[in-house]
Amino acid sequence: MTRPRLLPDNFTLTLIGVVTFASLLPASGQVAVGFGWLTNIAIALLFFLHGAKLSRESIIAGAGHWRLHLLVFGLTFVLFPLLGLALKPLLSPLIGNDLYMGMLYLCALPATVQSAIAFTSLARGNIPAAICSAAASSLFGIFLTPLLVALLLNVHGEGASTLDAILKISVQLLLPFIAGQIARRWIGDWVARNKNWLKFVDQGSILLVVYGAFSEAVIEGLWQQIPLLDLVGLVLVCCIVLALVLVASTVLGKAFGFNQEDRITILFCGSKKSLATGVPMAQVLFAGSTIGLLILPLMLFHQIQLMVCAVLAQRYAKRPESIPELMAQVDP
Repeated sequence: MTRPRLLPDNFTLTLIGVVTFASLLPASGQVAVGFGWLTNIAIALLFFLHGAKLSRESIIAGAGHWRLHLLVFGLTFVLFPLLGLALKPLLSPLIGNDLYMGMLYLCALPATVQSAIAFTSLARGNIPAAICSAAASSLFGIFLTPLLVALLLNVHGEGASTLDAILKISVQLLLPFIAGQIARRWIGDWVARNKNWLKFVDQGSILLVVYGAFSEAVIEGLWQQIPLLDLVGLVLVCCIVLALVLVASTVLGKAFGFNQEDRITILFCGSKKSLATGVPMAQVLFAGSTIGLLILPLMLFHQIQLMVCAVLAQRYAKRPESIPELMAQVDP
């Protein structure tokens, strides 16, 4: 039986199921404490395996394409936050102040790694440059996201120590990643052979955080705080922000004279925000706070970007092959 094209992927369906389960049976008391410890362990394991999986060669591959990387970084860490601030007169009344904070948090996050590279590959873009940009965005985001969160959310009264946030992120996320890089020489081949089932560590850690976050949020009255119209407005807002960034990526890619393959890479690497990084970061940055509202925009944006980028990648994949691509297929 053919899977309906508009049906979300299995992980998204599971994510919806976890949110539903947390809404009906939220964790509380000692159960919530146990889930918190389990979640922290899962997040550390997640970044350890990312460190073991990412080769140094993939990090430096395409690193010389600095103009492309600067543009992708500009879209990810400059254009997104500026849009979040500039659109406040529209966003805040449409979705409410709490969800608007979540949109600002979304705008401060790094890009995805796996899906950005996957879509670039499907669309026949510059894959080495995509690997380098996506990996660098994820790593630099460990330092840049706390700075942007402090800058953006402090405007609205969120007081936090930026250095303390960076230190917490470094200890909980960066140190496991570095440990994974060190251990790569011994377990790298094993991780590569088992990458198909190790992806469940990625997904499992996200599901644990989402369940814990929404359990706490439900107990605090999450669904009583968000009217249905605000949820509809949030979907609309996510679509507007994504559309603006996609248009900006395309226009700037052409304006700076990048070829088609580079423009594809810029489009898919510069327009994405990472759920895999954003959810664990929220757990660290907003410790002691209810983060259900903060990560709800990210969850919706994640699904919307996947669906839209899947359509775009398929369209790019159908274009005629260029002369360099045809020459690359000719045996030397």
